[in-house]
Amino acid sequence: MQKKHYFDIKWAVILVIVAFLLVFQVFPLLYLVYRSFFSTGKFSLEGFSRIYTYEMNWSCLKNTIITAGFAMIFGVILAFPLAWLVGRTNLYGKKFFRFLFVTTYMVPPYVGAMAWLRLLNPKVGTLNVFIKNLLHLSENPFNIYSIWGLVWVLTTFYYPYAFITISRAMEKMDPSLEEASRISGASPLKTLFTVTLPLMMPSIVAAALLVFVAAASCYGIPSIIGAPGQLYTVTTRIMDYVSVGSQQGLTDATVLAVFLMAIALLVLYISNFVVGKKDYITVSGKSTRPNIVDLGKWRIPITILVSIFALIVVIIPFATVFMTSFTTNMGKSLFAPGNFTLKFWNTALTRKSILGSTKNSVISAVWAATLGMIVCLVMAYLLKRTNVKGKAVPDFLITVGSGTPSVVIALALIMTMSGRFGVNIYNTIFIMIVAYMIKYMLMGMRTVVSAFSQVSPSLEEAAQISGAGWLRRLKDVLFPLIIPSIVAGWFLIFMPCFYELTMSNLLYSTDTKTLGVELFTYQTYHSQQTASALAGGILIMVIGLNVILDKVTKGKFSI
Repeated sequence: MQKKHYFDIKWAVILVIVAFLLVFQVFPLLYLVYRSFFSTGKFSLEGFSRIYTYEMNWSCLKNTIITAGFAMIFGVILAFPLAWLVGRTNLYGKKFFRFLFVTTYMVPPYVGAMAWLRLLNPKVGTLNVFIKNLLHLSENPFNIYSIWGLVWVLTTFYYPYAFITISRAMEKMDPSLEEASRISGASPLKTLFTVTLPLMMPSIVAAALLVFVAAASCYGIPSIIGAPGQLYTVTTRIMDYVSVGSQQGLTDATVLAVFLMAIALLVLYISNFVVGKKDYITVSGKSTRPNIVDLGKWRIPITILVSIFALIVVIIPFATVFMTSFTTNMGKSLFAPGNFTLKFWNTALTRKSILGSTKNSVISAVWAATLGMIVCLVMAYLLKRTNVKGKAVPDFLITVGSGTPSVVIALALIMTMSGRFGVNIYNTIFIMIVAYMIKYMLMGMRTVVSAFSQVSPSLEEAAQISGAGWLRRLKDVLFPLIIPSIVAGWFLIFMPCFYELTMSNLLYSTDTKTLGVELFTYQTYHSQQTASALAGGILIMVIGLNVILDKVTKGKFSI
């Protein structure tokens, strides 16, 4: 009897998506590496020798390593005790503190740079002047335009990456080992250092590496904080080379981008294949609900200490942004007579160029989130519901895309999507959508993969036996069960795309300028008060979307 063949649409969809990843992610990144070694048409290290003989470039490399390294160290030092206090103790206001600590995760880092610029300006910084008067000092104590100022801002806006990673690992940790330690007579503090900390070490290392890559590939903070003090990093230097507009400038930018890409891939390898293999079993088949540690007499003092930290790191900077947006003269107090105004908010809400940029941001973010979630859903299905060889490769590619610095992605797309290889989407909104998808799809991917793992395949098998095709099974069986995860994944992709700066700054044209670029332009060249109004609007949107996300998913997913 002749074997009957039939067409299964799911494989066609999977092949289209894999082709998309190969064309728009793998090929551009490989070409970027190729271009750095074959800039003249033949193999040459001339570009590397030229770039790395400039003293300024060596200074950029050193500044990048130092600032990212210290941001990583301080970020973990802050994140681990905060994660433990919020997740494993009876600290007062835990839910509120958690919300505050991770709010910065979804807020553009350059907004934090704007805030600290106002607070710690070496001459007129609000916090600087206050501390000087309070302690009767002869001069302002802090200089934000220094390498330590840069480290401080990077730390305050990237420690949430470590906080979230460590918190999630703590929530899944089997509490029986800690219980055994306490039964043996160990104090809560001794149990923390002898049991919890060693068990958490793989997650702590992974969190540290994540902070390092994020800080090293950041552009907004070094540009706003570093440039006035002539402190340059690899990302700001790459932007300088690209802005030259020549082929040599593009080649020089490529050589520096390879350095960032190499760091990201090395960190990805260590995190996934070295640290991952050393991961301890912290989740057992039993309930993993951890015991809450009683802080006893230290409960109130520690709560006060955490409150002071939250006030300094989160509340004061955000409040500063809002207050600046209502201030006519930034050299005076908001409460000085005649210094309060709404004109900058009026500008932000009515100026045609700003509204056009906001529209572009919404359109590109909606398309990136929607198409990104389609890719994530299909790839999650491939990973969790099929036995095809190499099914984990697309998931790995999405992970590589997320770990690749934004400036590298943008540069790779500029070189390959400008018509030279038959595809020309340069200076269009499509190139920005592609860049956003490559960078942020991992957020949606992890969300839906987790949801797939919690749905038994037997439900789909029953529908298949009943004659339902693949699309029908997805629509009627799978999607209704995982809709909260789909909504959460969509929002987690949409939000960073909406206010993205680094890639947008390289890829935008006159007609595709985005809100992130608009805000950065106002902050750098025009009106800091208008920039603050735009930043305030973004803060309101982020907090509002997080509340909506929390309600829609019934608390299962939020920032």
